[in-house]
Amino acid sequence: MGLIRKLRVTQRAMERAMLGVSLRDQIRNVKIRRRTRVTDIAQRVAKLKWQWAGHIVRRKDGRWGPKVLEWQPRTGKRSVARPPTRWTDDIKRVAGSRWIQAAQNRGTWNSLQKTYVQQWTSIG
Repeated sequence: MGLIRKLRVTQRAMERAMLGVSLRDQIRNVKIRRRTRVTDIAQRVAKLKWQWAGHIVRRKDGRWGPKVLEWQPRTGKRSVARPPTRWTDDIKRVAGSRWIQAAQNRGTWNSLQKTYVQQWTSIG
């Protein structure tokens, strides 16, 4: 989430530069966003991540991408304390533990995308 915050700050700075507006002008971000009509970077990142996950899972050409998503450590356990979140953990929160099967059906997968993007951007 720290990276998303940095991306948002950078995007806002670029939008202000596009409009020739300074921070000293004290124009709200909402007004600037309305004038530039640029989509939020966090929404774009979340949407692309969701689409990429579905794409990787649906692949049937024998590459190692889908196998890596299903990989479990040999011991079956992760490190002590709070383990770092994995790439698929936030996808599982929206699509459930059987998200790989859900991704096989494009209609179902695309209907869950809006929920995922909304949830993912509200966190950051």
